Amino acid sequence: MPELTPVPLPVPLPVPLPAGTPDAGSGHPKLAELIAVLAQLRAPGGCAWDLEQTHESLVKHLIEETHELVDAIDCGSRDELLEELGDVLYQVIFHADIAAHYADAPFDLEDVAAHMTAKMVGRHPHVFAEAREHTAADVVAAWDDLKAREKPTRTSVLDGIPQSLPSLLLADKLLGRAAKVGLSVPDAAAQPAQAAATRPPVTVADEAELGALLLSIVGAARVAGFDAERALRSALRELQRGIRAVEATATAAAAATAAAAATAAATATATAELAP
Repeated sequence: MPELTPVPLPVPLPVPLPAGTPDAGSGHPKLAELIAVLAQLRAPGGCAWDLEQTHESLVKHLIEETHELVDAIDCGSRDELLEELGDVLYQVIFHADIAAHYADAPFDLEDVAAHMTAKMVGRHPHVFAEAREHTAADVVAAWDDLKAREKPTRTSVLDGIPQSLPSLLLADKLLGRAAKVGLSVPDAAAQPAQAAATRPPVTVADEAELGALLLSIVGAARVAGFDAERALRSALRELQRGIRAVEATATAAAAATAAAAATAAATATATAELAP
């Protein structure tokens, strides 16, 4: 994101609700109140810390709040989930308020919501248009196709994957993308004969067993003095290189086929012109 200079916030106190903010009769009065609270905190005479924040300075807080939300989902109570959802929501409102005061190309929470609404409607033609997807697999396939049309500048299945994802989540994502280009990643059963003789195929019955297996692998790495995180990320970099190599080969083959077809068409045309 380019560095944009926020303009001063000419918001008087008390802070009125911004134009387009849901009012008390809209069914979301507390959301409007939260937006107004943030606006007042970032107004002249408000909180100096809030006014100084940027997208970049808030990243660590967004990451922390997101992890706390995940914890609440995994093992928290109803009240903890409610609180952590609010913390993440506040981060969204905060970033939108910062963007609303850019000197160039500002946007606000209404723009964020409008963009997301358009995206969700566009990606669900089976709900909002005439398309019909009958299974979850159909929906996923259609989603990927629609996403590709929305982002034509992406030339690789790897484009758009955040490298900062937790390594296991990144591994799952990359394995899915590898499958899309027809690249299979061998498991222990497909390793060379020597390794296969000492490492039986990995099979797990449920997530509890899988979790224990993963923990034992990390434990073994720790005992051996290896960095499990670094080892997995290194393997994932190799996997990404393999995916890109497959894509490059496919692109070259397609180009060669197109060139051959063009040559054949030109030859046919020339032959036809020379015929008596």
